[in-house]
Amino acid sequence: MDKEVLQEGMTEQANGVISIMKAHDLSARYVSDGYHTFDELYYHRMILFSLLCKTNRDKAWKSWLHDDGTMFDDSFIVGIETSEGQYTYHYGKEYWDEFNVKELEKAPEYDGHKPEDITRLLSLI
Repeated sequence: MDKEVLQEGMTEQANGVISIMKAHDLSARYVSDGYHTFDELYYHRMILFSLLCKTNRDKAWKSWLHDDGTMFDDSFIVGIETSEGQYTYHYGKEYWDEFNVKELEKAPEYDGHKPEDITRLLSLI
């Protein structure tokens, strides 16, 4: 069997299992690639983004509300403005103090950025 076809099939199966877990209100946070769990990787991302925001305090912000006044339960949004546009993440309220940046009443209007726009962060260096 072609390695690429096998990869696609296995990825589809793994995504299916995670979908079933979510449908039964089970957490995928302990699912692992053999090295790290989702939980660990999201925590690492939070720490790294926190450091990037602290290093660029003049461009970073956090808010309990989106620009339209909504927010996900027990979450906040944190973002950074780059020369190529903004980049943001949502985090649980327990991580609020990890982001030592200016607090806004409402987040700036969402500019449509997507995960593949992560390279915007490279413009900060």
